[in-house]
Amino acid sequence: MSQMQKDRPWLIRTYAGHSTAKASNALYRSNLAKGQTGLSVAFDLPTQTGYDSDHVLSRGEVGKVGVPVCHLGDMRALFDQIPLEQMNTSMTINATAPWLLALYIAVAEEQGADVGKLQGTVQNDLIKEYLSRGTYICPPKPSLKMIGDVAEYCYTNVPKWNPMNVCSYHLQEAGATPEQELAFALATAIAVLDELKPRVPDADFPALAGRISFFVNAGIRFVTEMCKMRAFVDLWDEILQHRYGVEDPKFRRFRYGVQVNSLGLTEQQPENNVYRILIEMLAVTLSKKARARAVQLPAWNEALGLPRPWDQQWSMRMQQILAYETDLLEFDDLFDGNPAVDAKVEALKDGARHELANLDSMGGAIGAIDYMKSRLVDSNAERLNRIEKNETVVVGVNKWTEGEMSPLMTGDGGIMVVDPAVEVEQIARLNEWRAERDGDAVKLALAELREAASKGQNIMPASIKAARAGVTTGEWAAQMRQIHGEYRGPTGVSASPSNKTEGLDEIRDAVDAVSDRLGRRLKFLVGKPGLDGHSNGAEQIAFRARDCGMDIGYEGIRLTPEEIVTAALEDQAHVVGLSILSGSHLPLVEDLMGRMREAGLGDVPVIVGGIIPDEDARRLLEMGVARVYTPKDFELNTIMMDIVTLADPKAVAAE
Repeated sequence: MSQMQKDRPWLIRTYAGHSTAKASNALYRSNLAKGQTGLSVAFDLPTQTGYDSDHVLSRGEVGKVGVPVCHLGDMRALFDQIPLEQMNTSMTINATAPWLLALYIAVAEEQGADVGKLQGTVQNDLIKEYLSRGTYICPPKPSLKMIGDVAEYCYTNVPKWNPMNVCSYHLQEAGATPEQELAFALATAIAVLDELKPRVPDADFPALAGRISFFVNAGIRFVTEMCKMRAFVDLWDEILQHRYGVEDPKFRRFRYGVQVNSLGLTEQQPENNVYRILIEMLAVTLSKKARARAVQLPAWNEALGLPRPWDQQWSMRMQQILAYETDLLEFDDLFDGNPAVDAKVEALKDGARHELANLDSMGGAIGAIDYMKSRLVDSNAERLNRIEKNETVVVGVNKWTEGEMSPLMTGDGGIMVVDPAVEVEQIARLNEWRAERDGDAVKLALAELREAASKGQNIMPASIKAARAGVTTGEWAAQMRQIHGEYRGPTGVSASPSNKTEGLDEIRDAVDAVSDRLGRRLKFLVGKPGLDGHSNGAEQIAFRARDCGMDIGYEGIRLTPEEIVTAALEDQAHVVGLSILSGSHLPLVEDLMGRMREAGLGDVPVIVGGIIPDEDARRLLEMGVARVYTPKDFELNTIMMDIVTLADPKAVAAE
């Protein structure tokens, strides 16, 4: 073999951020010292959904799944002593992407950086938020315009920045098949390119198209996933050349970053997740032609809670060993001309093209949001059915479930817990910021922002001005809500049963019998309090409850405890089920239980599901919660029978 030049390693990142800007800054600096080569910022849910830390919906969510950034001062603290001109920063931010990028640019200017040299990415993909992650604010059309604003602004002013990261990662987390992941992501990219095409001269469009990057998932079926990446490369090339006439192959390159699958990480025998993460990383690194540009890996204990710095370091070492100890980067593509790989890639491309044509006939990604959402809920139901029926083996979950206790779980329970005092301190800093800023400058900046948005101008220049003036995240988003209105995404769960009722006869009979005793159909209300938009679990519970013959109420995500209690009163719910995955279960459930008692619903059983440590589960039961479920309770039919028992007046009388 002729000696080829050794490839450069991909960017090594860790998705990180928690508690406060100051604590996250310390974590970033220590990760960079350990050999991380890029930053990947996780923001908390209030920041992602455009609320300040003291908003009613932010209660219990501040600093939980990421760092709270309310204003320029927080952003300054987050990147203290980190020279942004030399950094490659990825920000997982979507609805508030124009705002967080504006804050980032303002901090870079304060550091004396040349803004034209900044490198990094804002995720800025709203369509997958409607489908799977739930941190949207405005309706699809104005949201698409804001994505275009960021891209157009960056193209002129921050040319090395990736203004949008088409994100198929969360589609797979929501149950997408490889074909759906390919098609739904590419349809999103097409919607964005169609939005951008009229904004720039034809000669500039190829370079602008070349800045669109992707953020992809790699699951455990790693040969299929590697073939999926090769299919992505081919299809993107095809779309840019044939649909948009981009002739220069450099601008048609499929540039992507990756986080491997968190959906497949198990709470049972969590140490097994280390192998899963390693195998999944191979899917996006083995094929040179389809190799990721940046890799971030989850930690082995992510299904249990927030990983500690050591857990993140372990995942980073996994990347470094593959990149620097093995000979992987010394070879040309290992799979070119492999008949098995070629056949699989062609089959995936055919399936994706077929689905893309289908989406095109509905008016593209924006027109097909409801359709895509319901397909994902169906695919996820099929995936869970296969695990429940043991057709899909998950080691330690439905096979080889007996095992030794993990020594990794000792002491602190194997996870990091965010101190509840963080929220109080963050709100105090926010109030201090508001008191010290120039109120007139803020009013003026907000008026300019409102004017730009209402006239359809690019909102980036006004957003950067607002950032400098001391405007807060909640104030920026309030202008967008005011001009464009708010949006409630589709739930993907219709009221009529699916064709997946086989094997549910026994439960359906029990539901009928209890409904007779209740004098009406058993009413089960599913609620998602707080800002957590990961609705897969709630959807699957509602989906199965409906197929078992219950009358379900499921209004989707982001409800206040007050709204859920009002719905329970109006619906005369027999059982209330709550799903919370962001770690804010204690304050939210406590609030809800108090309101249930005040409303005279103290006797209505409440069940809670989420990523809930054992100690917290005990506290929830002490608050009066009837049952607590975590990811290890994957047998939905067992949960359904519990609901029937809890609603049964005969069982209550017997007690």
